[in-house]
Amino acid sequence: MGSGTGDEDATDSRTVRVTYRRGNGRLVEAALDRVPVDEVARGLPVREFRWYRGQKHYSGWYHAATTGRMVAYESRLELARILIADFASDVTEIAAQPFQLVGSDGTRIRRHVPDLFLVHADGLVTVVDVKAPSHMKDPKVIAQFDWTRQVCSRRGWVYETWSGAEPAVVENVRFLAGYRRRDLVETSLFARVLEVAVDQPTIGGIEAALDGQPCEIVRPVVLYLVWSGQLVTDLRAPLSRASRIGVAA
Repeated sequence: MGSGTGDEDATDSRTVRVTYRRGNGRLVEAALDRVPVDEVARGLPVREFRWYRGQKHYSGWYHAATTGRMVAYESRLELARILIADFASDVTEIAAQPFQLVGSDGTRIRRHVPDLFLVHADGLVTVVDVKAPSHMKDPKVIAQFDWTRQVCSRRGWVYETWSGAEPAVVENVRFLAGYRRRDLVETSLFARVLEVAVDQPTIGGIEAALDGQPCEIVRPVVLYLVWSGQLVTDLRAPLSRASRIGVAA
């Protein structure tokens, strides 16, 4: 809000400018408070990705089950956060490098492209910056994060800085992502697997109870149902046939 003296809050959502790229590739500029969430969520990365020999970061594209669209990432750490977002049952949209923020922090003009833009089922928006743990205490990084957090707060968005999660959880989600595609598993077994899971407390137990079906058919179904949240297990321990499992409440 204005101070009444002609000066405006440096993080006022009306004074911060946003550039984003629509799904058709067109660049659009608007005040932060005028940015349509749906266009950003379904848009393309605001900056181009470059691949070159010897680059330090591992870049690529990930096909998100949540949206059915490709999501770009610039590092394995970013990919890990995207996987976790894709696994989360409450996330409905995922966009990478969604926009560039431009605005004053009171002493200088800042420009910043956050890493991820997540929309949740309840309409909440989370803006995510991913940074390696070794950089999280860098004063310049902290200042950038603080400004971005204030800007997002003014728009009513949650701001998250992420440098990783429990390694076992990340690796389990990465493994389960290999079974995220419903069209590649035997959907006709869903009801039977869920029925058996009521009485069988482990992955191996479910497979044994369905011994009339090949394990290579049953296991992908079990793992897809874990990915989709219909079956639940403790992801803090490595997944195996002995992993305890249950039907989601």
